[in-house]
Parts: sequence; structure tokens; C-alpha cells
Amino acid sequence: MLVVMDRKATQEEVDGVVEAIERRGYVARPIPGGERVAICVLHNQGPVDASYFLGLPGVKEAIPVTHPYKLVSRESQPEDTVVHIGDLCLGNGTLTIIAGPCAIESEEQAVTIARHVKRAGAHIFRGGAFKPRTSPYAFQGLGEEGLRILAKVREETGMPVVTEAVDREVFDLVETHADMVQIGARNMQNFSLLKRAGRSHKPVVLKRGLSATVQEWLMAAEYIMEGGNTQVILCERGVRTFADHSRNTLDLSSVPVVQKESHLPVIVDPSHAAGRRDQVIPLSRAAVAVGAHGLMVEVHHAPESALSDGAQSLYPQQFESLCREIDPIFRVVRPQRGLGLNKLPKVAGRGLGR
Repeated sequence: MLVVMDRKATQEEVDGVVEAIERRGYVARPIPGGERVAICVLHNQGPVDASYFLGLPGVKEAIPVTHPYKLVSRESQPEDTVVHIGDLCLGNGTLTIIAGPCAIESEEQAVTIARHVKRAGAHIFRGGAFKPRTSPYAFQGLGEEGLRILAKVREETGMPVVTEAVDREVFDLVETHADMVQIGARNMQNFSLLKRAGRSHKPVVLKRGLSATVQEWLMAAEYIMEGGNTQVILCERGVRTFADHSRNTLDLSSVPVVQKESHLPVIVDPSHAAGRRDQVIPLSRAAVAVGAHGLMVEVHHAPESALSDGAQSLYPQQFESLCREIDPIFRVVRPQRGLGLNKLPKVAGRGLGR
């Protein structure tokens, strides 16, 4: 249930409703809005009697929440969530580009790629320090050394950095070094990890599981928000189907579905969906066309020698082409805003921002 307060409700009246909710054994989660405060009633085992709250001072209405996910639902928060990563805003009508190698291999590799992608148009640098791999014999990442290299990239380029926390044991370490924490597809329903992310003070990118429905994906985000972290970004990265022409099948229909159901921003990872370099740019164009708030793309200056996922990594010149091609598409989709606050720099003589 959602208890909606009157516009003129005082803080004392809001506190009184919170106390009344908790007195009945529920958990109250206030959600400040642009015009009024709403209070989400959590941990109820069945229907909640609305009449109990309607008589309280400052209450405008009590709305039953029909979805199993409450905090991520537009029923509880009609306005879009804007996620803040350093000086960047994701979900405010701008297009945010996250780019970098699948794995951090060395300081020289990471800084070289970071300079390339920033010059081409990236806003945030991605790179795996801890790598969950299908094979135990594959490169597992540099671990803590990789996190130190990511910090060096931020220092050198000024770009915020995002990397994956593969389990609860390394979450504290990742949280300390990264500006944004990623939870990968294989961990989408690692509930202890989701609960730890809910206690984090850093934004979290939650990737859709390999075979997860949209509802399961949103319920995983609910775990994070229930813990108190409202800065959550959803990432569509393809699901497993019978198709073998790409690694996974990119479910672009999930983008408008999620945007209808949830206030959380949603980005697309075409690299992991395709698994093949030649499909990444077309899928990126399509993702922007359906209204994604951003892209997460793998780029490597020497993908033929990459220690992880070289076959799906774009060359820097290809990434430049991607940035050029998606800009006019975005301007058509959101003509009033253009690229907004997260502007792309000029690339190869074409004006894409500043």
C-alpha cells in the first residue's frame, strides 16, 4: 500500500503516519516527491486496511499497490528516478555512454582505452577487476590491483568508474574504489549480495539474469531498494534463447516495458548480448531508438590479444563511429533535450556536443 500525503502535510504529520504504520508491525518507507510525500507500506503479509490511515492528519489517499514489487513501481513513484554518478546524471533525459574493456589487464591497457573512449564520447569508464567466468581456467581478473588501476583511470581522465562486485566478500572493496557498483547477470538473484547493495551509498547497476523475466529482474531491484539504496540502474544485456546467431538475444522490448512499470532508469549492454563485434553498433542504434537511458559498450585497443571477450569488443575507431551514429537517433527520440547535460565531445569533425 502507498499512503499519499497532502501537499501541505507537515513533517510532524509525515512522522505520525510512519509511526502509525510501524505500530501495526509494518515497515514504512517515505518517498519524497516533487509535490508531496508518499509512504510505502512494506512487509505486510496480506491486504492492508486503508481506512486506518485515511483518518490520520495530513493523509490525502491510500492506494493499494498491485505489483509484487513496490518500491521500484511507478505506482509508488510516478516520477523518473535520476541517478547521480559524480557530476553526471543518468535518467534525466540525457544519454549516458559507459565504455571500456571487459577486464582490466594492466594500467597501460586501461589508461590507453580510457583516453580513447573519453575522446570519442564516453562519460563513464567500465572495466572488470573481478571476473566471474564460465570456465575456472579463464582469466579471473586482477582483483584489488585492478581496482587500484581503475582509481588511476579516474585520476588520469576525470571519468567515474564502474566495476562488478562478484560476491559479498569483495563488495566493501569495490564500493571503496568505484563510483558505481555493478551486479552481473549471474548474480541477479544472489539475494545476500542484493541486500548488501541495498546498504551501499554508491549507485548500483543491476544486470538482467540470463533467463530472468522482467518481473524477476524488477523484484531483484526491489531487494536493493528495500535495503535503502534508491540509486539503482537496470541493465538489459540479452537473455538465453534457442538462437545461435548471437551469444544471447537482446530483448529490446524490455526497455519500454520497464519504463512503463518502473521509475528506475534502464540502459542496454549490446556487447554481451551480441558476443560478436559486428552486431554491437546496430544493436546500439536500436537501443537508443527504443528509448534506453544509456549504453554499456566494451572497447579494446587490441581486442585480438584481450584476456576476456575480445571478440565482442569494439576497436576505438568503431566506438567513435557508434557515438556519431547514435547522436542523431537520440535527437529524434528526444528532440527537445538533445544530449542534455551529458554532452558528447566533437568526434572526427562532427558536432556532438560542447
